[in-house]
Amino acid sequence: MSGGMNGSEAGPGERVEAFGATCRQLGLKVTPQRMETYRAMILAGGHPDARTIFSLVRRRIPAISFDTVYRTLHLLEEKGVIARVATPGESARFDANTGRHHHFTCTQCGTMTDFLSQELDAIQPPGEAGELGVVHSLRVELRGICRKCAGRGAASK
Repeated sequence: MSGGMNGSEAGPGERVEAFGATCRQLGLKVTPQRMETYRAMILAGGHPDARTIFSLVRRRIPAISFDTVYRTLHLLEEKGVIARVATPGESARFDANTGRHHHFTCTQCGTMTDFLSQELDAIQPPGEAGELGVVHSLRVELRGICRKCAGRGAASK
């Protein structure tokens, strides 16, 4: 999706309000379930999984089902309003930041952090990728040990 919903420069209320406008532009009904699902993503911060989002939505809409939240997340992903970020062996996580960015994932605590890099943005898909299909996007994920975990490891030695 191009435009508005891509960063964290706006506050949560502004982002939720912009989400409603984005839904209308895409021809999606602005339902309380969709609004609360997106709001929960923003409040959770980072890259929450569906269960985390569901538990937050359920606080405000106790009768909502996990299936409703899950289907909402997939619809929003399909429409480009949010992105799915998944790493092998982990449950899918969702990202409300659809702007160009990359991820650093800690292999110890699982924290996924957004970062910007003009150098990584300049990477072009290799020609061999064209033989596999049409490339729509390219994101780089760096995996390693975050400073917090590295500090804990050094402190325990």
